[in-house]
Amino acid sequence: MKKIIITIAACFSSMVVFSSCSKVEMDHIPYNINTNNLPNQRGAELSALNLEKAIALTDTAIAHYFTGNNMTMLRYYNPVTQKTESEVGSVWMYTSAIEAVNSVMQSLKDMRKLVPDLYDNNYSRYEQLLAKLYDGLDYYAGTFTLTSYTGTNTWRVFGVNRASDKEVAEVEGVMNVYDDQEWLVRELVHSYKLTGNAKYLEQAEYLTAYVLDGWDCNPDANGGEVGGITWGPGYVTKHSCSNGPMITPLVWLYEIYRGKADKVTYKKIDLNGNRYEVTQPKSEYYLSFAKKVYAWQKKHLKKSNGVYWDLIGASSGNVQYETVDGIRYRKGLALTSPSGTAFTYNSGTMVSGGAELYRTTRIAEYMNDLQELTTATFREFAKKDAAKEGYYSYPFDGFNIWFTNVLMRGYVEAYPVYNGTKEAITTFQNNLDYGWANYLKNGMLPNNLLVGWSWTPANNKVESLSAFAYAAEYAVLANYQYKAIEDK
Repeated sequence: MKKIIITIAACFSSMVVFSSCSKVEMDHIPYNINTNNLPNQRGAELSALNLEKAIALTDTAIAHYFTGNNMTMLRYYNPVTQKTESEVGSVWMYTSAIEAVNSVMQSLKDMRKLVPDLYDNNYSRYEQLLAKLYDGLDYYAGTFTLTSYTGTNTWRVFGVNRASDKEVAEVEGVMNVYDDQEWLVRELVHSYKLTGNAKYLEQAEYLTAYVLDGWDCNPDANGGEVGGITWGPGYVTKHSCSNGPMITPLVWLYEIYRGKADKVTYKKIDLNGNRYEVTQPKSEYYLSFAKKVYAWQKKHLKKSNGVYWDLIGASSGNVQYETVDGIRYRKGLALTSPSGTAFTYNSGTMVSGGAELYRTTRIAEYMNDLQELTTATFREFAKKDAAKEGYYSYPFDGFNIWFTNVLMRGYVEAYPVYNGTKEAITTFQNNLDYGWANYLKNGMLPNNLLVGWSWTPANNKVESLSAFAYAAEYAVLANYQYKAIEDK
């Protein structure tokens, strides 16, 4: 056993405005690191340090953004003025906390032999925190009746906004969106894989059925499906963010059911407009949908420069319906042209989705796409020397910190099958470490890791979404560094 120590707590104790922890010294660490049989001791120490930082950032974010016993999440906290605003976070922001906790738990679990004390001190409490977060999620839950392309059903889903009580959130029309359910599906499947808790898998599959009920299965001119999932049941535009995020969890669900007899029954539409039922093994169902969603987004939303548009419009601005044999259905609409900002996460989900599909199927097309998209995204979004010489800047305004976290996550998930993502991954490690060494403020990182805090105290509020994104990134990088060592 080799023991090293980290003086992270000292950074968090500073309460002086505009002071910062200038460095994190790797000369003492309050837990054992077992580097036996690992070929790269420095890499092992970096993995442990990343995980320690991830836990510290997550714990600080939980303390500042959550209030009360019912897990109410607030949207903003300013670590310079040490003030929290009263606005409550959306379900999407709430899910970012689940993502961070899942990411920490994954690294603790995988790195248990390396950091046994860190595991013993944190894994159980994080599993309990995860359960509390899912319990609090019920304040975003509500029930409504939806007429889709293949029928009318009642669904329990998660609304954009939090309600005052459980199960009464507003979810009609535009008050729930498919992408919010998709990010939850991803985290629920991840939580199931970590804990084995069947409730997480059951909820993930239920929400998956809801999302895929929004898939446009109307026949196209070639006898296939029009395809695509609108932003939500109350929208007609089809977005990268309401399609791409489903690919990876669909692959995970396929792997869970691969070789098992479990089946699923769903509806399709024939060339005459008749709705009919199809029953197939769950494994086939999930993998075929992962392929279909990936193919649809690639066909309709890929830009000429290789990254992805935000959305594609429809021939009508409103949801329309049709009646077939006396039954009312949602009507499919013709697509127009793609548009909008090419956000990092819309390409990031295709990086991770393509990587997972290639890992599972070994179909060469996915590898070719992965290589091209890695090059295209790094060229488009990473700007060298823009804020700090020798460093790459990524978009950080608005929601872009979390968006870019999705891109980084995609690079890391792709690395086991394509190590060409290594350069991009390293830029994220460098940026986080620079921000930590120079601008850590009361346990939190600034929005701009390379520039730091504003001299106007009131301008330093940090979104909960951003704080949990940085925590999740450190946790993911810890696991990435550790597995890279193990693979040598």
